[in-house]
Amino acid sequence: MSGISSSTRMTDGPIWKRIVLFAIPLFWGHLFQQFYNTADTLIVGNFLGSNALAAVSSSGSLILLLVGLFNGVSIGASVIIGKYFGAGNMKALRRAIHTTIGFGLCCGVAVTLIGLIAAPQILRLMGTPEEVLVNSLVYFRIYFLGSLGFVMYNFFMGILQALGDSKHPLIYLIISSVTNIILDLILIAGFRFGVGAAAFATTISQFLSAFLCLRQLMHNPEEIRVSLKEIRLDRKMVPQIISNGLPTGIQNSIISVANVFVQSNINKFGALAVAGCGSYTKIEGFGFLPITCFSLAMTTFISQNLGAKKYERAKKGAFFGIVCSITLAELIGFLVYTIAPTLLALFGGSEEAVTFGVTQARTVSLFYCLLAYSHCMAGILRGAGRSTVPMVVMMICWCLIRISYITVAIHFIPVINVVFWAYPITWTLSSIVFTVYYLKSDWIHGLEKQKFSA
Repeated sequence: MSGISSSTRMTDGPIWKRIVLFAIPLFWGHLFQQFYNTADTLIVGNFLGSNALAAVSSSGSLILLLVGLFNGVSIGASVIIGKYFGAGNMKALRRAIHTTIGFGLCCGVAVTLIGLIAAPQILRLMGTPEEVLVNSLVYFRIYFLGSLGFVMYNFFMGILQALGDSKHPLIYLIISSVTNIILDLILIAGFRFGVGAAAFATTISQFLSAFLCLRQLMHNPEEIRVSLKEIRLDRKMVPQIISNGLPTGIQNSIISVANVFVQSNINKFGALAVAGCGSYTKIEGFGFLPITCFSLAMTTFISQNLGAKKYERAKKGAFFGIVCSITLAELIGFLVYTIAPTLLALFGGSEEAVTFGVTQARTVSLFYCLLAYSHCMAGILRGAGRSTVPMVVMMICWCLIRISYITVAIHFIPVINVVFWAYPITWTLSSIVFTVYYLKSDWIHGLEKQKFSA
């Protein structure tokens, strides 16, 4: 692997340094991605009013539902790439990379069709208020016209990160985020084109980031360089990608299903509740950044080191990642709790909408540490080839129990705070289950026990 920089490998050097240096670009990248997503909400809320803000917000959970499946598959594919990269098996690595791209193209086409066809029925099933339904549908459909760009960016980014490169995705996210914000300001603040313009700006930005990632992959060192002629669905690699990626995709979709159910209950409290809680969701996205980054760092670190059969290094890295993640998440949670009114006021909704958002923020933000712990455990287990475990845990705790709790509790106590408490309760349960599994199971040999040949 003479052409590959040692800085992309996480199997050597100080553990803390490898993880932190990998996670920092991830953090900044996801920070800009959150700006990318929040720009629509901030600009729409301030220039088009509360109903337009509610239209964008009501589409959020539904968008996450449809992209979550394919996002998860890309993470699972990165585990396979990280395993072969750590083991130094270049022949299998090239086939894994090109099969991942081919699979991503299939996924991107599928999510586009689903989003365009099913949008009206699902928005109505969610109980989207009539006064925002038309705008929600416009935003949703235009957004999904560009979903191929979003899906492929995530697959390309997963490949780069599996190879230890978290810097280039950061650069490309900064470029696409700035592009998105400039287009929002021109089309909405300048020309007042409406919520469809916000979705159009996001679509252009997503395709730009995907193109830049592909360009980088085509200029990588020869051993890991992408060639368009080699993109295909290899019959030995596809089962590995599905085996590791599909459980994560299902997990993401299950969580989104539960969140769609939560959103449908928030919708019952009116457009102002939708607007306020949607604004909080954008703030929450920033709070979750350390959680997301250390979870992804854990998946790459664990898969590379287990591929290289460095078991003790994998265990030490897992412990370090968990401690850093929960510490940063709780510090951010405390900050969100403290300055929530100021943050929510930035989105330009009415005073009542801001109150809804502040109530949600101060109900859940101090429990971010539990969310961080669960996500880090899920990232570790995915990297170890145990992606089915977090899928089952989150299916039970974050979907079945969350939906059951809300269904029963809201019947007897019909106040919105009851809905908000669904998150801390289910985060606590998943943390307990993950701890028991981590301590009792032989998770460290998960990748070795997979019966796939390269």
